[in-house]
Amino acid sequence: MVSAGDFRKGVTFQINGEPFVVLDFQHVKPGKGAAFVRTKYKNIITGAIREEAFNPNDKFPKAHIETKTMQYLYSDGEMYYFMDPESYEQVPLMEDQVEEAVKWIRENDNATIKFYNNAAFSVEAPNFVELAVTETEPGVKGDTATNVTKEAIVETGASVQVPIFIVEGEVIKIDTREGSYLGRA
Repeated sequence: MVSAGDFRKGVTFQINGEPFVVLDFQHVKPGKGAAFVRTKYKNIITGAIREEAFNPNDKFPKAHIETKTMQYLYSDGEMYYFMDPESYEQVPLMEDQVEEAVKWIRENDNATIKFYNNAAFSVEAPNFVELAVTETEPGVKGDTATNVTKEAIVETGASVQVPIFIVEGEVIKIDTREGSYLGRA
């Protein structure tokens, strides 16, 4: 059990059997009346964000979130298959669960998958990936006075804004959290 008085950013807890994570909290001690904890929290599965004030003595069951690094195997069009490298167990996931991460990972790349009650609910690509540029327009010579960018399509199909000197076939480093170009690999 975790009490509202112990809330910190990242603490997971359950309300009515649903898992939540604390995004922000503030312990408030008004001059008159009882102290309370103003909390902003997010439903881990649906992503819904709520704000609520709790009594510091309120107790909630702890939500146990398991994190595993798994290998992306393949997609059959509807499902995306990931394998646990230790047990070789395969986990099929729906497109809506992987849509943000799958645009940055290739087959056989690793991804971080979070589980709640043995059910996967979140897939995260590594923070930094190196991918080859498969499609981009040629740069215009002499157009280097400013930070000019152009669109490039990488081998996973994702679109990234890159400097004009990047050409097809080059491998670039990408920050997957923002989808931004970091440099040549």
